[in-house]
This record gives sequence, structure tokens and C-alpha cells, in this order.
Amino acid sequence: MKWENQSSGNRLIDWLLRPASRPWQLVSLAVVLGICVSTSLRENWGSDNAFVVKAAETLLAGGSPYEDKRFLYLPSAVLMAVPEALLPQTVLRWCLPVAMSGFLGIGWLAALRMFSVPLRSRFAVVGFPVLALAYKPYVNLVLIGNWTAISAAALPLALLLAHRRHWRAAGLVVGLAIACKPMLVPVGLLFVLARRWRGLAAAVLVPLGLSLAGALLMPSPSLFFTKTLPFLLQGQDAYALPWDASPIAVLPRLGVPEPVAVTVAFAGAAAGLWAAWTRWRRTEEETDGGELRLAETACMVMLAAFLVSRPSFDHYLLVVLPLLLASAVRPGSMPRSPWFWLALTPQVALLPWPSELAHKRRAFKDCATLCGLAILLARRALRPARVTLEPVTTAGSPPRTEPECAATPAESASRTAF
Repeated sequence: MKWENQSSGNRLIDWLLRPASRPWQLVSLAVVLGICVSTSLRENWGSDNAFVVKAAETLLAGGSPYEDKRFLYLPSAVLMAVPEALLPQTVLRWCLPVAMSGFLGIGWLAALRMFSVPLRSRFAVVGFPVLALAYKPYVNLVLIGNWTAISAAALPLALLLAHRRHWRAAGLVVGLAIACKPMLVPVGLLFVLARRWRGLAAAVLVPLGLSLAGALLMPSPSLFFTKTLPFLLQGQDAYALPWDASPIAVLPRLGVPEPVAVTVAFAGAAAGLWAAWTRWRRTEEETDGGELRLAETACMVMLAAFLVSRPSFDHYLLVVLPLLLASAVRPGSMPRSPWFWLALTPQVALLPWPSELAHKRRAFKDCATLCGLAILLARRALRPARVTLEPVTTAGSPPRTEPECAATPAESASRTAF
């Protein structure tokens, strides 16, 4: 679809979909590379990635990666990390931030193509560096080198393939992402809803096969079940608590009894899954090929999982944000509502916050954003379907074309941001 030659009925969207000039392209590239360079110069770069590299080094030395309780990934992730373990620290220091930004960029481009947005448009060229500068978890993810970036690239890419009827390829992409980090496991529900069993088989068998291969190459692979998995199910320990944005971790810090917090979180997740199922079933409003339905269902499933995930960090939302932001070109999408931007306000990088909220209590802001996005998307998914009635003609009477004879879709009650 050539958006440059068509009018969407919204002046801002039409302006954003026009081609970006060469200077804007260069400025956008400079912003992203500048973030990578500044990250490489910081002392605490790659802190999360260090656990994965250490696991690969332990495997190469003949030890068990699961002796370290902070290595929480599948055995397949150890195999994926071996190339990193073979690189010198100097090379890794400069390549890792670029790789993290590259994965996030792939996710952004795939989300744009899913909604037929030209890659040279102002929306595409300027949107990514604005996200990098304004959304604080972006810099945090590039800094720590967490493999969440792989999932952030895989989900939009898999949905793009699924939208083009390549469900087995989509399952392969999801499976490889799960092999690196089991974050996209909930997306398997999307394959179930779509009844794409071969794609689901690929998403399951790829990480399973790679994990078995990794387990055969390491001593004491059973430590994953006896040491790592119990540690993960308990929400880790006090080390991760200040950054854990899950309601299960945040509500007790506000004085809510833990059983109540667990009940609230699982009730929210159940409501989110119901909303995802409802959104998938509602097809009568789709006039764009179904990409908005596909994206919103997948995002709802992931947000529901993040509500009960232990831990659930701020950068997890980067898995769903590119898809939600790219959907702004569709009328009625979430970014068209001012409430969407209000939910993201706690994560704005330049917004000043009290010092007590900036460090150990930052999880409160992250939890507010997570819950806000989940509630907004669930509300959109569960809203009643709008029905259009055609004019009725009775036998022996001329066609009636009065306005009262045809019901037209009512406009949304919420104001739009664009």
C-alpha cells in the first residue's frame, strides 16, 4: 500500500507518512549510534548479558552453567552464547550495544511493514530515535544487554510472517526466540487460537531440540530443575525486587498482603487472556486485512503474562510497544487515545521524578505503566462490537434511503491524540 499517495483523513498521520528527507535520516542514525557509543563507555554495560556469557564460558571450561543461580535461561541459551564467550571483551563492549539496538530496530521495521507503513516515511525514520530518547527502558535495555531485545525483534517479525500466511516460518522465529530466552512462550496461545498446529509445533520443537542438545553437552543439567527453576518461581531474591514490576512484587511493598496480591495479579492475567480470546473472535470490524486484530491479540497475551511473571522488568514492554506504536496509522487503535500516552508518562526519560522514585522504587512506575497498558488494551478488546445495518426494502415499496433507516457506526467516545 502506497501511503504517500493516499489520504487517511488525519492530517498528522498523512504528514508522518510522507517520505523523510535525507538530513532527518542522518540525524536519526546519529541518535541511535550515539546511544550505543555512550553505552559502551559506561562501566556497568552488559550487566545482564554477563551472566549469559559466564554460563557459556563455564560450559567451555567443562562446568555446569546452572551452578550460577543467576543464569535463568534454557540450556539452548548456553549454545547461543558461545560465540559471545569467544569474543574479546573490547570487541564485545562495542558490538553488544549495537546488536541490542539492531534487534530493537528489526522489531520496529517489522511492525511498520505489518501495517504497510513505508520504511522511508517520517513515521518510520523519526519514530525509532524518538522512542530511543524518550522511552527510558530503551536505554536501560541497551545498557544491560538483556536478551529481551531478541524477543522484541522476534514478535513483530513472527506476526508479520503470520499475517502473510507463513505460520510455520512464524513458529520457527518464535521457537528460536524461546531458545534464547523463554519470554515468548505465551505467544503459543496465538497459534492455538488460529489453529495453526504446524506453526505451534515449530515453536515448541525448536527450543526443545536445542535445549536437549545443550543438556547433553553440559554436566549436571538436572540443576535446571532442582536449583534454577525453584529460584525463578520464587521471584528470585532481594537482588531483583527493586526492579520487579509485577503486581505480585509491587503490591506487598505497598502494604497489601501477598495472597491478595497474587490473587489480584492472576485475576488480571485471566481477564487479559479472556480479552485476547474475545479480540481474536471479533472479526466483523476488520477492514484492513486483520493485522490490527493479530497485533492486539498477541500484545494482550504478552501483557497478561507480564502481570504474573516473576520478575517482570521495565524493558519487557519493549516487546509489545513497537507493534502498538505502529498501529497508530489505523483508525481506532490504542495510540489514537490520549490515555495510551498517559500510561507511558512514567517512563518518559526527561520527566523529573522524586529521588525516592528514581532508584529502588522505580518498580512502582513500571508497574503503573504495565497495568495501565493492560487495562487499556483489555478495555478495547472487550468493548461491544459495532453493527452496521443496511437499508431494508419491502416487497411492493420503493427503497427507503432516509437517514433513520440505516444505522451507522458510532464514533468512539474517547478523544484521540492525533
